[in-house]
Amino acid sequence: MRRFGEPPPPPTFLERLKQGLAKKGGLSDSLVGLFTRKKLHAATLGELEEALIAADLGGAQAKAITAAIARGRYEEDISGAELRALLAEEIARLLAPVAKPLVAEDSSKPFVVLVAGVNGAGKTTTIGKMAKRLISGGAKVTLAAGDTFRAAAIEQLGVWAKRTGAGFVAGRQGGDAAGLAFSALEKARNDGSDVLLIDTAGRLQNKAGLMAELEKIARVLKKLDPAAPHAVLLVLDATTGQNAISQVEAFSQTVPLTGLVMTKLDGTAKGGILVALAARFSLPVHYLGVGEGEDDLQAFEPKAFARALTGSEAQPRTGVRPSAPRGAAGSDVAGEDA
Repeated sequence: MRRFGEPPPPPTFLERLKQGLAKKGGLSDSLVGLFTRKKLHAATLGELEEALIAADLGGAQAKAITAAIARGRYEEDISGAELRALLAEEIARLLAPVAKPLVAEDSSKPFVVLVAGVNGAGKTTTIGKMAKRLISGGAKVTLAAGDTFRAAAIEQLGVWAKRTGAGFVAGRQGGDAAGLAFSALEKARNDGSDVLLIDTAGRLQNKAGLMAELEKIARVLKKLDPAAPHAVLLVLDATTGQNAISQVEAFSQTVPLTGLVMTKLDGTAKGGILVALAARFSLPVHYLGVGEGEDDLQAFEPKAFARALTGSEAQPRTGVRPSAPRGAAGSDVAGEDA
C-alpha cells in the first residue's frame, strides 16, 4: 500500500501502451458508445468495420474480424465490454503467428543484426535498448555506429555502449558505412562477442542511392561471414500509419528482412497498422517500444497488445508471465514478454 503523500508509481509498460493506443481517434476511442447493449445487425457491423479500418487494420482484416464477431451472434444483443473482449481475442489470434522472439543460432558467433529504417524511426535508441536487454541476460555485445552521416548518432550509440557495457566500434563522420560494418565484425569476432548490433543511417524508402548503400553493407559483411547478416530488422515508427506498408515493401526489396520492431506506440492511437503488416507480410514482430527509457522496449505479446488496442479489460486465458532474457548465442534473444 502506498503511504500518504508518496507520488504514485510510474505507469507500467502496458499501461503506457494502453494510454497511447487509447488516444482520440484510435480504435478504443471509436468503440466508446458504439455498442451499449445493441444488436449485431448490418448497420452496427458496418460501423464496427469502419472503426477497424480507421484504426489502420486494413480493409481485408476489418472485414474478416467483423465477420468473425458476427458469426453465431447475428441479431443478438452485445455490450461494449463483450465487444472489446471479442475483438481483442480475434486480433490476438491474427497476430499470434508473427509473435516470435529474436533467436541467435549456436553456429553464428557473433550473431550479426543489421538494423534499418527511415529517418527518425528510432533505430539508434532501439539498438541501445536491445543491448541492455542482451547484456542483462549474459550476452557479450558489440555496437557498431554504421550511421556515419550523423555525428549525433555516433555519439548517441557511444553513450549507450558506455551505459550498458557493450563494445563499441565507430569511424569518422562521413566515412564508408560498409567498411565500418566490416571492421566491426572483425572486432566482434576477436573480442568473442555473442551479438553484433549494427546501426545504419536513416534512409527514405524512395532514395535509390541510400538503399543501395544498405545493400552494400549486407554484401560486404558476407566477405567475412557468408551467412551474415543473420538478422535484418526494420524499425517502424507507429505514428506513420499506412506508410509503414510501403516502407516494408521497399526495404525488403533491398535486403532480406527477417523481423520488425515498432516504436513510439505511446504517441499514436493507430497501432492497428501492426495487424495490417502481420497479415500482408507475415514478418516476425520482435519488439514494441513506448518511450526513450532503457526498459521501454519489450518483446511483442499479441494478447496484451490486442487488449491495449481495443481497451479490453478481459484477461487472457493464460497469464502473461515475464521471463528473463537469456541473450547468448543459441538462446532466446527477446527475453521478457510485454
